[in-house]
Amino acid sequence: MLIACGDALIDFVPTRNAGGREAVMPAVGGSCLNVAIGMARLGVATGFVGGISTDLFGRMIADHAAASNVELGLATRSDHQTTLAFVRIVAGESHYAFYDVGTATRNWTYRRGTIPFANVEAVHVGSTTLVNDQGAAETKALLADARASSTISFDPNCRPNLVKDKPAYLARMAEFADGADLIKMSDVDFAYLFGDEPYEQRAGTLLARGVSLVVITRGNNGAIAWHARAGQIEVPAPKVEIADTIGAGDSFQAALLFALHKQGRLARPQLKDIGADELRLALSFAASCAGLTCTRPGADPPWSHEIAWNW
Repeated sequence: MLIACGDALIDFVPTRNAGGREAVMPAVGGSCLNVAIGMARLGVATGFVGGISTDLFGRMIADHAAASNVELGLATRSDHQTTLAFVRIVAGESHYAFYDVGTATRNWTYRRGTIPFANVEAVHVGSTTLVNDQGAAETKALLADARASSTISFDPNCRPNLVKDKPAYLARMAEFADGADLIKMSDVDFAYLFGDEPYEQRAGTLLARGVSLVVITRGNNGAIAWHARAGQIEVPAPKVEIADTIGAGDSFQAALLFALHKQGRLARPQLKDIGADELRLALSFAASCAGLTCTRPGADPPWSHEIAWNW
């Protein structure tokens, strides 16, 4: 199975009411939960690890995850409130205001010995859970147990408005990157973490440190990846009618992990040996899934029957 560990929340996504005024609509979200939902909808056994509230919004999250075939037996239910995120679209980018103090996600703790890592092909981590000290520490403990047998996937999915100490945050993201096998980040994330450094230079540094695959998504400009054996590969973004971009990066991540699994290239030794054609196919599939997500509001990854693909 594949698992995603991290945030589960409610996004209040922008819409318009009958009178044309701005309004918001609640939608289940959270980057890591979105990745879990995306993988499960594509047809691979998937579990979610993290905190989910028993409140009204937490029940929405649990029902949504279960309806998408995500296994929640590894999640921790509590009566802490659900994290809420209000979204506005500015110049095509999603901007968030988070309400995340004392929430189920923030109070999640890793229960050692509860996850059968020998049966877990890959573990995905990232996003808001890694901003706070407790979430980062609990995730590190989980990865320490997972690393021996599972491929580690990491997407920083930066949320600058939550970061209080940027130098400390940058150091923390570097530590998670050094322990990952696969890193995906958006061009916006890259700029926040590395400024004007050329993509190729940072990718080369990460590959030299032991990362197998580095991917940067660039919105309408598609995605570009670097791999020690397969080299540099670029794929275009599909041309679609965009509703919003919420969850697009998460759908890309989920689809990439699924595609690598489908190709038998997700386990660490096989990922290191992937060829250029196989990697291009996986990246193109991920871009297609992200594009479809952009055609509908909120984080709504595609199901397998919505993506025609010749494997």
